[in-house]
Amino acid sequence: MSKRVHIPFPIALWPTDDTMPGERAADGAPYLTAYLPDGAIRGTMIVCPGGGYGRRAPHEGAPVAAWLNALGIAAFVLDYRVAPHQHPLPLTDTQRAIRHVRSNFANGGPVGILGFSAGGHLAATAGTYHDAGDPAAADPVERVSCRPDAIVLCYPVITFGEHLHAGSRTNLLGDDPSVELRDALSLETRVNTETPPAFLWHTADDASVPVENSLLFAGALSRAGVPFALHVFPHGRHGLGLAEDDPVVGAWTGLCARWLAMQGFGGAS
Repeated sequence: MSKRVHIPFPIALWPTDDTMPGERAADGAPYLTAYLPDGAIRGTMIVCPGGGYGRRAPHEGAPVAAWLNALGIAAFVLDYRVAPHQHPLPLTDTQRAIRHVRSNFANGGPVGILGFSAGGHLAATAGTYHDAGDPAAADPVERVSCRPDAIVLCYPVITFGEHLHAGSRTNLLGDDPSVELRDALSLETRVNTETPPAFLWHTADDASVPVENSLLFAGALSRAGVPFALHVFPHGRHGLGLAEDDPVVGAWTGLCARWLAMQGFGGAS
């Protein structure tokens, strides 16, 4: 018997543009693209490509979904709004994506979020800004939780303080954001006991997003007693994605697959 072929398909996050907060982007964002594995689904994961909140890198989207599918995980690549659209719209898109997937595709299984670089900042924001849903909402999607069950952060932007990625901060918050807004989106300050378990990886000599971003978040997780895994590889440029051309950094996918299995995702052991 031949294998089933699943064709990726787009999913609107809101029923109509009139029900969507803010305006739709010129490229059609926000929307999800669903990639379903062959066989049993063992969890769902929303994928947030990076791009400094100014674009979304293709190599951190569909190829990552294919890797997750091979683990038995349904993947939903999120085209969130980027500049000139600013905070809170990317977070609004992400929270809605989690609710939508949990409502319509998860079948009670775990829902996680995975992000790269600025997409990692967005995934970490979803992990630190969440709610249980509004039981009185007319829209049934809004009645469910937007808290992810696990977060995977790949060379993430975390802080808008000393070790910031300036382009991400400008694209997300504008040229001169207030100290209060910078602090609120410096996510090492947002971690608490309700933050989901996290897997992080970074390279020590990342020249674009300093490794201190992952170290700050891991330290906050440790102080809050939240389980996490942190892998820092000695060398590697920023934006490696799956890192298939780097035999050392490329080990992150196997490490992550085993960690995800411990969280109830996928078939890795």
